[in-house]
Amino acid sequence: MVRSVLFDIDGTLIRTGGASVRAFERTGQSVFHVADGVRHMRFAGRTDRSLIREFFRRHGIEATPANFDRFLDHYVFVLDQLLGELHGQVCPGVGDFIRDLRDLAQPPLLGLLTGNIRLAAEIKLRHFGLWDYFTTGAFGDDHEDRNELAGIARERVSSVLRRPLGGDEIVVVGDTPLDIECGRAIGAKVLAVGTGGAELGVLRAHRADWVVETLADMRAATVCR
Repeated sequence: MVRSVLFDIDGTLIRTGGASVRAFERTGQSVFHVADGVRHMRFAGRTDRSLIREFFRRHGIEATPANFDRFLDHYVFVLDQLLGELHGQVCPGVGDFIRDLRDLAQPPLLGLLTGNIRLAAEIKLRHFGLWDYFTTGAFGDDHEDRNELAGIARERVSSVLRRPLGGDEIVVVGDTPLDIECGRAIGAKVLAVGTGGAELGVLRAHRADWVVETLADMRAATVCR
């Protein structure tokens, strides 16, 4: 039986209307004086810290702890502003799917498995009224490697439930091939959704257990058997 469902955020739970990328770009310009610094960078499925490291490498900036802190402090400030200005939205079917999970006779623990640093995750999900649904998880400030985050999330869920979980007791929900790979790193089942822009054929090619256009096309009882 599935005891925990772990959700990615961007493209899976919400769309920010481009707030994350714009906040990243504005931070690069305001703090490090690099204009148009994110061109050719791919954000989907990445951790915030790995993106910052790539930004530093591309533009010859020393990847010191102080520079990471400077970047992230400004980034979350701008992100919070932009979320109020841009037209983001909760992805289709998310609210109903979460309610469906919570209404099961033995509801799984809901958590997050995201490349966002924790504060950015909270800012985004509070803006859309989703933060309080999630008990624990792993975030981009826990590790730069997305696959390592999966193990951290499993440990935290196991701690809350007070027993170790096997991979087959966890479902990871995401929207990119990297999310599928992340779930597979701990032997979890994976539900892939097309709301982040990845083609369904690409998601199927990466062997997710279920592939749907949106979460409106999936029932909680199907993934939690």
